[in-house]
Formats: sequence, C-alpha cells, structure tokens
Amino acid sequence: MNGVDVLTDGFARVAEAVHEAARGLDLAALHHRPDEQANSIAWLLWHLTRVQDDHVSDVAGVEQAWEQGWADRFALPLPPGDTGFGHTTEDVDAVRVDSAELLTGYHDAVYENTLSYLGGLDDDDLDVVIDESWTPPVTLGVRLVSVIADDLQHAGQAAYVRGLSLRH
Repeated sequence: MNGVDVLTDGFARVAEAVHEAARGLDLAALHHRPDEQANSIAWLLWHLTRVQDDHVSDVAGVEQAWEQGWADRFALPLPPGDTGFGHTTEDVDAVRVDSAELLTGYHDAVYENTLSYLGGLDDDDLDVVIDESWTPPVTLGVRLVSVIADDLQHAGQAAYVRGLSLRH
C-alpha cells in the first residue's frame, strides 16, 4: 500500500462515517443540539464536507462541488464561500436541511471529486510543498491528512450527537 492508497482509504472511512451518522435520521434528530454551544449533526456533516470540498478543490485546481449546484440545493442564509469556520451559535442554527439525503448526497459528490483527484496522484506528488506560510511548510500529503483528521473528528462528534439525539 502506498501513500495515495492510504489517503484513499482515509477518505473512504470519512464517507462511511458520514453515512452512518446520517442514516435514518429525521429532521429533529439532524438539527438536535444537546446544548446551545453544541453543533447539530446537520451542521457537523455539512461543515466537514464543506472543508473537504474547499481544501481538495483548492489543491486540485478545480471548482468546488458546492459551486456546481449544491449551494442552491441547500439554500443556506450564509455567504457563498462559507465553510463553517468561526461560526456562532446563530450560524450553526442557520444550517438547516430538508433531509439526511441532502447531506449524504453532497458528501458523495465531494468524495467522488476527491477520489478522482487522488487517482491522478503518485507518492512523489505528496511531498510537494503547497503552502509556505507555515513553519514547516505544508506538503500536499500533510494537507490531505489534515483534512481526513478534521473530517473524522467531526464525524465522531456527529456520531456522539446522534446517540444523544436518539435518546430524546
């Protein structure tokens, strides 16, 4: 297994976790927040997908899936390029969806774009420095691992909130 294979496996695990977190949930469960500072499952899945879409599209040099109709389908009252970073509790409340399938459909589109991009890489590409504003500079491999790590953390949070919401 090479580095690209490991990244492909990591993004597959994210997709599985997204589907598991959203599976069978109604709108009340998707939007449930255990307290006013917590994020809803809808927000968590939307945010992790937005981050993957934004970051992978950026390094791939392609348009985000969000900009190819998904923003219109969600129709959120947020700026077009919003990914959820720095959201207030009011912003979290604004991320309302009409179904779990909307969230998983968007994630599937982003995942397919991610797989397409990864399919064109080889291990040498992962060592290319893509951001010199950090110390040490960030390579493509490090950026992609950080997206997986962030996504899996949020997917785990969504699984936890799912457990709490199903008790109510």
